[in-house]
Amino acid sequence: MLRQILGIAALSLFATAAQAQELTVYTALEADQVKAYQASFEKANPGTKVRWVRDSTGIVTAKLLAEKANPQADVVFGLAATSLMLLDKEGMLQAYAPQGLDKIKKTMRDPADPPKWVGMDIWASAICFNTVEAQKKKAATPVSWADLTKPECKGQIAMPNPASSGTGYLMVSGWLQMMGEEAGWKFMDGLHQNIASYTHSGSKPCRQAAAGEYVVGLSFEYRANKTKKDGAPIEAILPKEGLGWDMEAAAITSTTKKTDAARKLLDWSLSEGANKLYAENFAIVALPGIQAKLENIQGDVEQMLAKNDFQWAAANRDRILAEWTKRYDGKSEAK
Repeated sequence: MLRQILGIAALSLFATAAQAQELTVYTALEADQVKAYQASFEKANPGTKVRWVRDSTGIVTAKLLAEKANPQADVVFGLAATSLMLLDKEGMLQAYAPQGLDKIKKTMRDPADPPKWVGMDIWASAICFNTVEAQKKKAATPVSWADLTKPECKGQIAMPNPASSGTGYLMVSGWLQMMGEEAGWKFMDGLHQNIASYTHSGSKPCRQAAAGEYVVGLSFEYRANKTKKDGAPIEAILPKEGLGWDMEAAAITSTTKKTDAARKLLDWSLSEGANKLYAENFAIVALPGIQAKLENIQGDVEQMLAKNDFQWAAANRDRILAEWTKRYDGKSEAK
């Protein structure tokens, strides 16, 4: 009997230890990125498993804020830095200086010491332009954001909804900062006249353009590059005025009971191996010397990034989204 009791107790302790090594990680990473990142991390950290909870940036951010009183996530990984700033303001992140922090670009981390979040890569807005459909509809190739307000684009553009998509928000924030608020809203009024649908995913507009549903899909450079690489009849265009952008970043929640395992994931996120994986998807990564040229993106993404005040973008997010929703939400797809 004693042996049975001890055996049950040992099994219980083993199960508890195993459970303690499973991290619940909230992410807005693309589904086709998650597998490679997970395999690399788990190979480097045997016994620590990742359980992903994935959705678009705005939805993940809203979920985290809604769960503040009953937190579920141990780590937030691959979420917009502007969203992590909101979570930090709510006291939801814990400070940690991961191994390798001194090696990454100073512009790609929380300036606090120790930081509440660390950057991974930068993603920027891009146009997915279906050349076959454009020829049918006699639509000229756009070279600027302003070109998207021309009458020939009417009903031919899909764009991410900034309230649910981080890609949508970086576009709106970018336009307002590049053009100034008055001109930025005026531009969006004109763009809205040509919008067919606002989606709840940053990738979907590019996929829709690739499928010929629309001539133009407003998306981001990773999705444009991959869609073209997969054989879709699109061109990836970087508008000449500049690109809205945000930074994918990682942070540990303040309430996790799995701090050691969470720190392992943050350490891995700054490693050379992790950054090489990021560079397969993005032109700009946190670790210097690893950046790669995306084969189907013409132009220097880093040189074309618009000036971006992250603090302003985070502090004004609610106000901007309320105004955007009031003006344009009537063309959003059903959730």
